[in-house]
Amino acid sequence: MNRAFAASAALTAASLVGYAAGVVAPYPGREASLVGLMAGVTLAAVTYRRPAAADGGEQ
Repeated sequence: MNRAFAASAALTAASLVGYAAGVVAPYPGREASLVGLMAGVTLAAVTYRRPAAADGGEQ
């Protein structure tokens, strides 16, 4: 796992926790958790690397 993917996964997880906290007890700025969630999911999709093919072919 590369560092960029790990950081994006951590951002996604932290945003989900922030969103859940905002559902339970609304607080100012809770919409930032949605921005973090969208950014984290996008970065995770972009930085995810599949394992190399066993036959040595291109990905």
